[in-house]
Amino acid sequence: MALRVTELIQKGGFFFDVEGNNPKDVYKNVTKLIDLPDYITPETLYAGLSEREDLMSTAVGNGVALPHCRMPVMKNSSEEKVCVVFLKNPIQMSAPDTIPVSTMFIILSQNQKDHLAILSQLFELLKNDEIKTLLNQHAPNEQLLEAIKKI
Repeated sequence: MALRVTELIQKGGFFFDVEGNNPKDVYKNVTKLIDLPDYITPETLYAGLSEREDLMSTAVGNGVALPHCRMPVMKNSSEEKVCVVFLKNPIQMSAPDTIPVSTMFIILSQNQKDHLAILSQLFELLKNDEIKTLLNQHAPNEQLLEAIKKI
């Protein structure tokens, strides 16, 4: 389980101190930083993330959100990734526990089956106390990846 998530996070990368006063501001800024295949523009990804956020908040609690597009954006499973985004300042996203979001895991998947599997793996990770602590501390990516591998 952890190996798959670890691989996806390594492919997606870590982004620190991303600015924005609301989800759409954050998406606009971070989509310019993500390494995307030629067939996806930052604007297309921004539109997909924003459209999904307009339907319902992707905040899941404990300061974490799991943004994703309604429709899969990657053409191949080898291109799937999860980008870990640490916000410069926490933002309100109507989380169930009302805690402002300070960390996002942006999920870029190929199909609904993979998307659901990735979501499930991320939810398992987010139950882990060590992972929660490291996320709250905006731990270095190597430290976070090592903790994920242990699960």
